[in-house]
Amino acid sequence: MTIRSDMIRAAAQAKIHLRDSVSAAAEYLRSHQNADGGFCNRAGISDLYYTVFAIEGLFALGADFDRDRAGRYLRTFDAGDSLDFVHLACLIRAWTDLSDGSLDAPLRDGLLRNLLAYRSEDGGFADAVGADSGTAYGCFLGLAACQDLAHSMTDPARFVASVARLRREDGSFANDIHSADGSTPATAAAMVTLHQLGLGGFEQQIAWLLKRTRAIGGFIATPRAPMQDLLSTATALHALATVRADFEHVKRPCLEFVDSLWEPLGGFCGTWMDDTVDCEYTFYGLLALGNL
Repeated sequence: MTIRSDMIRAAAQAKIHLRDSVSAAAEYLRSHQNADGGFCNRAGISDLYYTVFAIEGLFALGADFDRDRAGRYLRTFDAGDSLDFVHLACLIRAWTDLSDGSLDAPLRDGLLRNLLAYRSEDGGFADAVGADSGTAYGCFLGLAACQDLAHSMTDPARFVASVARLRREDGSFANDIHSADGSTPATAAAMVTLHQLGLGGFEQQIAWLLKRTRAIGGFIATPRAPMQDLLSTATALHALATVRADFEHVKRPCLEFVDSLWEPLGGFCGTWMDDTVDCEYTFYGLLALGNL
């Protein structure tokens, strides 16, 4: 199972908890599709990043949407020559969602060519062409995109070594080599990435992540973060579930935390201090609930 398909599969389990609210969540996401076919960001502008979260949220909910219109939006980007790394990864993922992995050869080749330009000198993936070292987020997105394009990554050992360089003494992973401390999202990304490549032995990372929980539920992003957030919570839970860790003791408070971020209009907020709902956090809400 690929990174993409596993996340959608996990998020789909949220329907068990949402029950009668599934239709509200689906309608919320559908309502954010603009006339051009893309799904909008917080400013109301179509954005590939938010489009991926909306499409995969709708897939997880088993909800229909205008796929043809979404495809027309994706075609405006061709093979992503003008996109940055994150948005290129989103374009690849969205095309894979809409095409069920059956991309025509010229488009696939163009997307792959642009993707591989972001491989770092140490074998990972970074958000800048020609970077010396990869990042945890970059390697996660890069591996997922390679899977979506059915590309067997060259130099897999160097790719693993790039991720391993980001590990800190306490077992966490930093997002880049210049960061002294690890973070919850980076550690979760590294765990999922390495697990996809058949690696194990995540006991230290599991213990580190579980220390990022709060008694009232949720995960914090770093040891010094002031409060929990949905991104950290969803990614941590997904990583723990992916490596089959035992996190039963945090499920109830985490469920209550995620529930507290639900808005009746059908989406999720990112934190208690942010009452704005969007497609990204709505998907993370589904992902968190699904893994719980």
